[in-house]
Amino acid sequence: MSLNWISPADRVRSLPPYVFARLDELKLRAREQGLDLIDLGMGNPDGPTPQPVVDAAITALQNPANHGYPPFEGTASFRRTITDWYHRRYGVELDPEGEALPLLGSKEGLTHLALAYVNPGDVVLVPSPAYPAHFRGPVIAGAKVHSLILKPENDWIIDLAAIPEAVAQAAKILYFNYPSNPTAATAPREFFQEIVAFARHYEILLVHDLCYAELAFDGYQPTSLLEIPGGKEIGVEFHTMSKTYNMAGWRVGFVVGNRHIIQGLRTLKTNLDYGIFAALQTAAETGLQLPDVYLHEVQARYRTRRDFLIQGLAELGWSVPKPHATMYLWVPCPPGVGSTDFALSVLQQTGVVVTPGNAFGSGGEGYVRISLIADCDRLGEALQRFKRAGICYQPNVLVSQSE
Repeated sequence: MSLNWISPADRVRSLPPYVFARLDELKLRAREQGLDLIDLGMGNPDGPTPQPVVDAAITALQNPANHGYPPFEGTASFRRTITDWYHRRYGVELDPEGEALPLLGSKEGLTHLALAYVNPGDVVLVPSPAYPAHFRGPVIAGAKVHSLILKPENDWIIDLAAIPEAVAQAAKILYFNYPSNPTAATAPREFFQEIVAFARHYEILLVHDLCYAELAFDGYQPTSLLEIPGGKEIGVEFHTMSKTYNMAGWRVGFVVGNRHIIQGLRTLKTNLDYGIFAALQTAAETGLQLPDVYLHEVQARYRTRRDFLIQGLAELGWSVPKPHATMYLWVPCPPGVGSTDFALSVLQQTGVVVTPGNAFGSGGEGYVRISLIADCDRLGEALQRFKRAGICYQPNVLVSQSE
């Protein structure tokens, strides 16, 4: 029996296909055609989870006390580890009883926060380009999303002065993310001071995504929103174990900040899930307590890949600034070539997967995001394939020997 007469809710029909799901389809077809793919599309860290984290999980799995439902608000031990980590890294004092909440990955929390606080028609400010959960969550909740178009001449930093007064007056929430996915941009501490002042003036909730807090290089130290005086009074900050600790598949993240906002998210989540498996929370505690030598090794790995790929792209005509953080390069398409067309051409001609910038919003058109999730041997192979296919950066043309 056909169920064609049952249509999805408007909130689902309003969503375009998720870019990474579409990329998975294209990758499957390419593999079926025998292509050796070099997948630099997703922000999926390569390499294993640190062994101490795995060992902690194994031990916790064997403890029957962890086999039941976990507390809705997360284990007291994990929440305390989170707040200890924030104090160690940023000098920020947080109450583990109400100012920290474990999540099933930060994407889940970012999206559910919108469901907890957005009424249909509420105005939500979101940069463009941005991590898709920053605008898809509000869209699902029925928000009127006002895109803040980011520009390279402003170093991909939000221009608060360009937000129309009427929009600022109407806005309820502002999502932002520095160090940034996808642009890899970083913002100075002065910007955080300005955005806190802006939000306090217009009574806007700030939602800061600090997923790349520890993937920083060249002496750069990312700023926490909660470091800024007044930041905790009007904001929350999201973090994940996925990137720094190679725990993407473990689905562990957390949110910290204003206890009233966190309580609203917790209330929603008690109606949707039972929280993170307690054994995984124990493993995540171990990750946050790893010695800094592990962090330095991770930073060195991505810094080496960053420098290697930027040099190789320079030999093909690209001039890509060195980002001071994240695991991405934000690379312009050849002039006159759209993001989707360029990404598809690269995939079809070379078997290298990159993400079209317009997947992150209209402000990402004209760029692709390249993830530094392969070692230098594979990155070198990707560059050689570019060279053999004649893919390079030249004004107004995507050069290819196959043409």
